[in-house]
Order: sequence, then C-alpha cells, then structure tokens
Amino acid sequence: MGVNSNRVEDFSSHRINTESVMPGIEIHTVCLSPKKTTLQKLKQRLSEIFFPDDPLYRFKNQTWRKKLLLGLQFLFPIFQWAPEYRLKLLRSDIISGLTIASLAIPQGISYAKLANLPPIVGLYSSFVPPLIYAILGSSSHLGVGPVSIASLIMGSMLSETVSPRDEPIRYLKLAFTATFFAGLFQASLGLLRLGFVIDFLSKATLVGFMSGAAVIVSLQQLKGLLGISHFTSKMQFIPVMSSWSWQTIVMGFGFLVFMLTTRHISMKRAKLFWVSAAAPLTSVILSTLLVFCLRSKTHNISFIGHLPKGLNPPSANMLYFSGPDLELAIKTGIVTGILALTEGISVGRTFAALKNYQVDGNKEMMAIGFMNMAGSCSSCFVTTGSFSRSAVNYNAGAQTAVSNIVMATAVLVTLLFLMPLFYYTPNVILGAIIISAVIGLIDYQAAYCLWKVDKLDFLACLCSFFGVIFISVPLGLGIAVGVSVFKILLHVTRPNSLIMGNIKGTQIYHSLSRYKEASRVPSFLILAIESPIYFANSTYLQERVLRWIREEDEWIKANDGSPLKCIILDMTAVTAIDTSGIDLLCELRKMLEKRSLKARLSPNQSHLALVLTNPVGSVMEKLHQSKMLDSFGLNGIYLAVGEAVADISALWKSQPDFPEDCNETRQCKETRR
Repeated sequence: MGVNSNRVEDFSSHRINTESVMPGIEIHTVCLSPKKTTLQKLKQRLSEIFFPDDPLYRFKNQTWRKKLLLGLQFLFPIFQWAPEYRLKLLRSDIISGLTIASLAIPQGISYAKLANLPPIVGLYSSFVPPLIYAILGSSSHLGVGPVSIASLIMGSMLSETVSPRDEPIRYLKLAFTATFFAGLFQASLGLLRLGFVIDFLSKATLVGFMSGAAVIVSLQQLKGLLGISHFTSKMQFIPVMSSWSWQTIVMGFGFLVFMLTTRHISMKRAKLFWVSAAAPLTSVILSTLLVFCLRSKTHNISFIGHLPKGLNPPSANMLYFSGPDLELAIKTGIVTGILALTEGISVGRTFAALKNYQVDGNKEMMAIGFMNMAGSCSSCFVTTGSFSRSAVNYNAGAQTAVSNIVMATAVLVTLLFLMPLFYYTPNVILGAIIISAVIGLIDYQAAYCLWKVDKLDFLACLCSFFGVIFISVPLGLGIAVGVSVFKILLHVTRPNSLIMGNIKGTQIYHSLSRYKEASRVPSFLILAIESPIYFANSTYLQERVLRWIREEDEWIKANDGSPLKCIILDMTAVTAIDTSGIDLLCELRKMLEKRSLKARLSPNQSHLALVLTNPVGSVMEKLHQSKMLDSFGLNGIYLAVGEAVADISALWKSQPDFPEDCNETRQCKETRR
C-alpha cells in the first residue's frame, strides 16, 4: 500500500497524485493556488467586490466605433432598445401608458398631499422623472412616480422642524433640496458601485416598516375622511358628532369601499387588472362631479381649489446649499433616497424576472438618482419605481419604457389643459386613495412567514413596526436596521459547527443530528465549521471545538466505544481565514499535543491528532504563507473527509502499536521505506 510522501504541492506543477490506499479509494494532492503578486490579488479582489458582473466584457476585442456605440448603450439604455423598436410594440405601450396615467394622476395629487406639498407638485413629479427614466433606466416595466413610503418619510421628517402651513415656501425649498440630495446619494451609489449598502434593509425590516408606515398614514387620513375641521372639547355625544361632517364621511367611506372592492377583484382575477387601475381616476371624476353638481348643498366638503396650468416651473434657485436647514435636507434626502432606491430596484427586478430579462442594479441607481436630481430642479419631489404603477404597466402589456413616455405625455396634456377640471375635487377622495394604496403595504402573510422561518427576522420586523408606530419613522427604521446588523454580527461571531458521520456504504459524510443514516466513525471526531474564521469568532470556535472533544469523550465512555485518536476539521465552508484564525489552529494543535503528552503518563487519555480537509484556495494560501502547513506534517491536510479517514485508518492498521501522533506514524513509515 503506497501513498505520496507530500500531498501539499504548488499548483504550477499541475500534478495530482492519486495512489490507492485501499480498493476504490484514492488520495489526491491538495494544491496551492497559482502564484500572484499582491497587486494582482488586490485587483482581483476589488474586481469581485465592485464589478461582479464584469460590465466591460462587451468592449473586449471591439473596434473603436463599436466601443463608442457600446458606451452609449451602456450609459443610455434607450440606445440599446430604440433601434430595434417596431410600430407593432407601440399599441401595447400606448395602452399601458394611458392606463398607468389614469392611476398616476390621482396618486400624484394624493401623495403630494401626504408629503405636505401642494397637489400640483405631485403632477409635476409624474411628468419629468418618467422621461428621464425612459432614457437612463434598464427596466421595461417600471412605472415611475411618487410613492407612498417616500412621501410619508419626507413629510414626517421635514414637518418635525418646519411647519408646511406656517412656512410653506421654506418647506417647499427643503423638499426640493432633500430630493436633490436623495438623487445625489442614489447616483453616487450607482457610480461607485456601492449598491450593497441598501442590502442592509432586509425584507424583514421593510415588511415591518411598511406595515407600520401604512398604519400611521391611515390614521393620519382619518381626520380628512371623517370631515373633522375642528374638534370640540365637550363631553356630550351631540357636540362631538356635530364636529363631524356626515357628507364627507359618506363620500369618503363610499369611495374607499369602492376602491378596495375593485382591488380585491383584480387580485382574484388578473385579467381584470384595469378595474383596480381605473378605480382612483373614476373616484376622482365621480366625486368631482358630485361636489360640482351639489356645491350649494355640500359646504362642509372641502375641495382642492385652483391648480395652476402649465409646465413645471424651474426650481434650481430654491435649493439650499448652505444655512441651518442644510443638515435636515441632507438627512431627509439620504433616508428617503435609500427607501426609494430599495423599492424601485426590488420592483424592477421582480417584473424583469417574470419576463426573463436582467435589470442592472447600478444602472437603476444612476437612473433613479439622476431622475431625482433633474426633478429637484423642475419642481418635483422624490420619485422612484412604484409597485402599483409597475403592476398595472405589466398587466396592461407594456413592452418598453415608451409606456413611461406615454404616461408623461398624458400628464403633460393634463397640466396644460385639464387643470381647471380638478377645482372641485374633494380632499376626502385624496385621503381615500391614499388609504386604499397603503392598506396593501400591510403584509401579514409575509410577517407570519418570517415567524415560521426565522425568529430573528421576525424580531427585526416587530422592532421596525412598533418603532415606526410608537417612536418615529426614522428611528423605527434605524432600530430595525440595528437588529438586522446584530443578526449579521451574531452569525459572524457565533458560527454554526456540527459533528459529522459516515453514511454506511458510501464516502459521504454528513451531520449526525440531521441524517439518521449517518454513524460515528470509530476513533475519529469529524467536525465541520460553516463560516469564515475571523478574529471575531476564533475564541468561540476554540471553546466550541474543545467542548465537542469533551462531549465525544463522554459519549465514548458511556457507550464503550473506541478511544478517540484523530480530530478532522472539514474546512469546505470556511471561505476565508485571518491571522486570528490561523492562531486558533495553532492553539488547537498545541492543546492536542499536550493531551498526547499526558497520554503517555495516563492510560485514561488517548493520543489526538488534528487534520484539515478541503481548505479553499485563499485559506490554503494563508496557511502556506504563515508556515502553518509545516507544523501539520505530511498527513495533516487532505482533499476530502473520506480520503482522510481511509488513509489514516490504513496507517493505523499497518501500525498496531501506533505512536502518539498520526504525523509520527507517517514519518515512521516513510523512514522504513
């Protein structure tokens, strides 16, 4: 029976020694990674971090003219699909564009109200941003415009410092400035390819945050829905009820029930999506006609009033770049920018997956960012991809971003010619539209799924939900992000480790607690570590491995098993290691050597050897550079657990009176050769 004398070799030799230890088992050489300079390693690592998709691969081996065209297509995706656009696609895009315009117009007015902004700003925000996105965006189905969450955040954060009623001009300037910094932050993330920052907003955090925000928004709209203009301090029933407007209540709740019913119908039957999409505009038209026709009898119902006609007025001169309000604008912009970016990208990817095409996350960040920066200079507030508009756009059969251009054109016509028609639109309808939109954000099924699957995720969800309701929107979101980061730290500092056994008749080794077919291998303790080994978890892992050894000794005594001789650490899931991790392996080896020395004096102690299996390339390279491989000797590292068990077991059989250490066994055998 022959085995190779040195199974750790440089990859440049391109050799794999495979000498049989026993029939059907071969021992393979564990190779080092190809040699690279520090600069090459740094370049590769930075490329993997910031350019995982290799965006420049299309430019390789191309002429300069082709590279110029590819560059234009890369920066402006419209040049990618526009040359291939056909008239047969135009019909679908026109239908979908007009359909989402019918939803965008009432929603834009309503969400501007939610952000404590003039209603006309909501329509402005549904005109310029969609045009910018059609040029820069990579999604064919994303419907762009104001969204409830970003509107709520902006309204709540700015109104804590500035009153929109007492200082409307100052508030408007702050809103535009916050929008500019939101866009600047979003575009910077895309340009610097730092999109992983928004990944800290986990699904659990967003589920709780959106549900809490939906509750707050709904409660805020109750005042308008009940028609309460002033509330009495008297305790009698009649004075309390007389402070309410029954006409407003009937109209508000009537149209709210109508919109919720149409939403329920469209969810049950996807082909009737247009019913839900047309409900807000239908409610606006009908309620406006009712107030206009009954204006002499509906004095208690407040309405929008005059809305200026015309295109978006420039607002670049209203942006703050200095002064005491700048800090508030930047803070509001960053928070709303992160939330808007998270929603826009997740919605875009959702519908791209349905049509089997890819959405470039970094391009989307730049598109949404530049869209908001341009919007802030044209009287718009924060916009992004809206789930409701995108769902309607998708179901209406949108083929390209032309649907956003059609929607913007419809809004343009409205701004130029149809604004007087909204004079008698009741404010209560805007509240009903907002409530019907945000109710869909309360996803109790997702919360229940979090409870079943991951209790820590559910805790993050609860913290986000109750933080938003009882503290404030920004602090509630911050608490939830903190819980999510704590979860990450918990996984890093307390990684999973498990004891493995062999599935009889195979060379497969799996968890003993998970597979009943797996059984312990006599004289071996096989442990798997399922995380990188860093300074943050090295102490914990050392304590955990020693505990595994102690528990295994107790199990052997209780079951009269074979004495423990070898510890195998399966390093398959250890994707990285630092100097603290290397020190951990050294300490474990020293502790086991001390145990072997004690074994010479005590018959109750067995000799123990430490063996590593299947270390990945980066781990193997660091072990080699630290000279750690020398301390492991000739048989301290194997390619697979099965090979390690077979080879070491064969050595033991050939040496009945085995020495203190497996390494000495191998050295004795090599000496005799």
